[in-house]
Amino acid sequence: MANKPDFIIVGAMKCATSSLHTQLAHQPGIFMSTPKEPNFFSDDDQYARGLNWYEALFKDAQPGDLCGESSTHYTKLPTYPQCIQRMSAYLPSVKLIYVMRHPIDRLVSHYIHQWSQNVFSCDINQAVDQYEELAAYSCYARQLEPYIQAYGKTNILPIFFEAVKSQPQQELEKIARFIGYTQPVTWHDNIALQNVSNERIKRFWGYELLVESNLMTFLRRHLIPQFIRDRVKNNLTMQNRPELDKKHIEKLTTIFNDDLNTLGTWLGLEISCDNFATIAKTNALTWK
Repeated sequence: MANKPDFIIVGAMKCATSSLHTQLAHQPGIFMSTPKEPNFFSDDDQYARGLNWYEALFKDAQPGDLCGESSTHYTKLPTYPQCIQRMSAYLPSVKLIYVMRHPIDRLVSHYIHQWSQNVFSCDINQAVDQYEELAAYSCYARQLEPYIQAYGKTNILPIFFEAVKSQPQQELEKIARFIGYTQPVTWHDNIALQNVSNERIKRFWGYELLVESNLMTFLRRHLIPQFIRDRVKNNLTMQNRPELDKKHIEKLTTIFNDDLNTLGTWLGLEISCDNFATIAKTNALTWK
């Protein structure tokens, strides 16, 4: 019988899902997929590979292992509208973990990521007006609602980025209990940070070969003067964290507060952009 995931980290993008994936993979008896984000149920081209391809991602799991994957595309409405229908048909009782972060902080980090990948070339304020997904992916109640309808709240664990940063061991223990893992878990500080070192460096065609390969690194250091290397790197690097102007902060705060009001109703508390960071660090956040 083919292995299937027992749990999935479904998002949100830029909320430490890579770190959680890696931490879980380091616990004995938990098998995490490679790649981390198969995006099977969301992306049409991935889904076209078929269930045999997806199930093969977990073929090396040992008997009794809990299996998981982490695809942030699964909570990217309206971009991937068929995701939940596909997932619930194949995995009707899978456990789901959803990580949330202050919605504006997540949006800014999302913008930086897309800028570094050459998806966005305009400034952040223009991007907010031009790209619906920047705000949409930070509307956590909007992303969660269809999952709640399909799976019920008891099968979904809300986790907060701010809590993971301030109390990682406790949050990892919470996740372990939720997925039915009965062994002790250990948060490894030396592998805590993922996907952060090169966030503000703009990629280009051939970047991996020219910049990240060991051979090219050796050649650059021995053949190209330091001042030229520094100049090129500066031209490719975002020098300052992008800033939203007052108009866009007010616009986004209105959008996010409306969404957070719904989320707060589900959690039994009042939550807004103003108090999000404080509320998020409360370890006892559960559905009401």
